[in-house]
Amino acid sequence: MASAAQSPQATHERKPRARPVIRLATLAMAAAALWGCVPRARPVETPPPPEPVQEAPRPVQPSRLPADETRNRVAVLVPLTGRDAALGQSILNAANLALLDSGGQHIRITAYDTAAGAVPAANDALAEGSGLILGPLLADDVRAVAPIARHADVPVVAFSNDVSVAGDGVYLMGFTPGEAIRRVVAYARAQGLNRFGGLVPVNTYGERSARALTQAVQGEGGHLTGIQTFDASPAGVRGAAARLVGQGPADAVLVADVPRAVLPAMAVLHEASPVPRLLATERWAAESGIGANVPLRGTWFAAPSDANYNAFRTRYRARYTAAPYRLASLGYDAVLLVVRAAENWPVGRPFPARTLRDPNGFVGVDGAFRFGRDGVAERALEVREVGATGTTVVSPAPRGFN
Repeated sequence: MASAAQSPQATHERKPRARPVIRLATLAMAAAALWGCVPRARPVETPPPPEPVQEAPRPVQPSRLPADETRNRVAVLVPLTGRDAALGQSILNAANLALLDSGGQHIRITAYDTAAGAVPAANDALAEGSGLILGPLLADDVRAVAPIARHADVPVVAFSNDVSVAGDGVYLMGFTPGEAIRRVVAYARAQGLNRFGGLVPVNTYGERSARALTQAVQGEGGHLTGIQTFDASPAGVRGAAARLVGQGPADAVLVADVPRAVLPAMAVLHEASPVPRLLATERWAAESGIGANVPLRGTWFAAPSDANYNAFRTRYRARYTAAPYRLASLGYDAVLLVVRAAENWPVGRPFPARTLRDPNGFVGVDGAFRFGRDGVAERALEVREVGATGTTVVSPAPRGFN
């Protein structure tokens, strides 16, 4: 274990109604000025908390850490070495930033490196008294950790977007294609579009996107003209588009891949009558310069609002002198969620998992969210339209859940 310097409010360690939604953002308002949904008073100038000092990871000792009589232990399981180390470190940095911003006095974060195996990391975390696990990042790691945590009656709030690992004590913070597809299809139906087609890659993401599109169109009372799969080659994409056009006219076509992957389909779709509106998934939110490709202009896609994220990114860069990974916001919001739960979490007692299932939801860096009965995060998303110089919000994200 590597120790860290303590701030006045928090300790971080590193290891190898019908009522309104609960605004996690208010926990960090004065320090970070993150939240744009309510008017902000002029911030009070206070000295920043000291930066946690992290040492190189050392092997976990077999004995438990000394008991902490004032804080509950929370484990963050992320890769800190190996291929995904930069992403894992960014999530950990964001989690630590949330702890400092919120002034959480009753939780103590310890990070465990999953690069050498999520199971030993989870075992170490539980042996050392962690009452909640944040992470892991990868679906296979979540699947491996879940039964261990379940046996210990410790909830897992994972950063994966693989819905197959959710439920029975596992909650997913990750962005799923299903949420984005439901939102953009609902918006398209509200604009009068009725006939929908789909182009999806031959992989797990494509399978889930196809299933989500089918359910969304049915749920909105639309008509599904067909769904075609494609491989990664330009010829494969063009062929899938031609087959889809052959199945009948569509008012809108969902393409479940990044912009550059679907460009070969555009010439085929633009020859169709009528020319369908292009719909995309949340993957497009991380892309820049999409509008430079004229055929992609006019595409609609749903994603979390960047309003709060941009402020978070500025704060993160100021502290760590680097931009965060986009997924780092999951670590920030997860810790704010825990800090709020800690208000009703007596030290030494099991984590109150019921707080994770609040139907009114929470508001964080990525907007309003709540965990559904299946343990998957339901998110309030905005709809954007691709233009020549960027994207424009055509349907703002709801501020909460009815």
